[in-house]
Amino acid sequence: MFKNFHGFHILDAYHKMRQVKKAQRERLIKKCIQGAIVLIVTLLLWNAPTSFFGMEGLTVVQQRIIAIFAFATLMWIMEVASSWATSVAIIGMLLVFCSNSGIRWLCNPDEVGELLNYKSVMATFADPVIMLFIGGFTLAIAAGKTGLDAQLAKILLRPFGTKSEHVLLGFLLITGLFSMFVSNTATAAMMLTFLAPVFKQLPPEGKGRIAMALSIPVAANLGGMGTPIGTPPNTIALKYLNDPEGLNMGLGFGQWMAFMFPLVVLLLFVSWMLLKRVFPFSQKTIQLTIEGEMKRDWHTYVVIITFIGTVLLWLLDTWTGINSYTVALIPFVIFSLTGVITRRDLEEINWSVIWMVAGGFALGYGLNASGLAALAVKSIPFGSFSPLFILILSGLICYALSNFISNSATAALLMPILVVVCSAMDSKLGAIGGTPTVLIGVAVAASSAMVLPISTPPNALAFATNLVQQKDMAKMGLMVGIISMVLGYTLLYVIGQLHLL
Repeated sequence: MFKNFHGFHILDAYHKMRQVKKAQRERLIKKCIQGAIVLIVTLLLWNAPTSFFGMEGLTVVQQRIIAIFAFATLMWIMEVASSWATSVAIIGMLLVFCSNSGIRWLCNPDEVGELLNYKSVMATFADPVIMLFIGGFTLAIAAGKTGLDAQLAKILLRPFGTKSEHVLLGFLLITGLFSMFVSNTATAAMMLTFLAPVFKQLPPEGKGRIAMALSIPVAANLGGMGTPIGTPPNTIALKYLNDPEGLNMGLGFGQWMAFMFPLVVLLLFVSWMLLKRVFPFSQKTIQLTIEGEMKRDWHTYVVIITFIGTVLLWLLDTWTGINSYTVALIPFVIFSLTGVITRRDLEEINWSVIWMVAGGFALGYGLNASGLAALAVKSIPFGSFSPLFILILSGLICYALSNFISNSATAALLMPILVVVCSAMDSKLGAIGGTPTVLIGVAVAASSAMVLPISTPPNALAFATNLVQQKDMAKMGLMVGIISMVLGYTLLYVIGQLHLL
């Protein structure tokens, strides 16, 4: 009867609108409660007596940085605001309350202790690692704009033929390869688009569709480990390992790939074996067609030559003397001057990720420049900790957090703390391969976290196809994640023991 009513669609829309409003109201109430918790904890730490922290000689500025660190931790974990917004707030709070450009009556160095240099806080947004991000984003935008990405996918997938299991391997390897140089989100979105006609060919009752859909996030997440620009945790680890005022290891792009690329390839083959076993194909062959053509103009050839040249310079950075950060700006310069990238294209750069990372760097700078890190080393007996305990604990914490919050936020939160811990433990870490084992291990753990649809953007994109159930993603994510961490940490331990870094 109601279906004959001409205004039924209006009633339906009204009820949907009410449901949306109710959900929005409930979400707002939840955010307000979480925001209140963050505010209370931050204010308590901000105003507590310095004796509460058990650190002799703690200054007011250092106490404020502890409070800001707690604020960042809670905001990132509970996601009261977006990760990048929290990072912007961190930089703002450090500038206003802890720097030599802060509020005058709150930032008197005679009363609150040594202040941070405001120029150094602001400079975290122009850190060399940020340039690495911009270079990677620039290459991705240029490849997409000229159709080079689709052309590469066609060429690279052709050798895998039409056998279903081989096509699956092809998608795993090509997605992993792209994810080393292009953001894993963009890679996943592109490859899932290419898979759309494949999904139509596979029977709905079979499990081949699930295998294909899951292959994209698994490969995108694992592929990011292969290069320093593959995923933000890698670049964050590289920043602390190469910091001239810190570890100053001079780890190059080529060195990173020399030991991480083989690991990624091995993990992709392991994932292929697992996928085809857990989700077997009922249809044995697939006719693969990829739409989209590469533009045949001079801009495209500029992109191809620049892409090859940039990758070669990255791989040969220790031989040429041009570090990976400087190399990252070369494609940006060339594409800007030749018109490959325009003012409009700059809007496609993922500035939210850049702000997110910059906030983490600002937090790390605050810990070190204020003397809080050194004070923590003296106050907490890190030197008595077991190296193996630190290694396992840091990896498990990172893995657990990265399954629920941004892996960039997790790395930005943990890296500064681990640098302090590793510095305090000094030569004791030699038993597990040194500080690189811990820091790069955290990057590996972050990329291994892929249990839930919310764990990574590629997971969310695959889940949005409605071909994957959460239990399937959890099963595959857990198996691949555990294997990835075991193999990754084993490799880092062996490299450390052989002093290859």
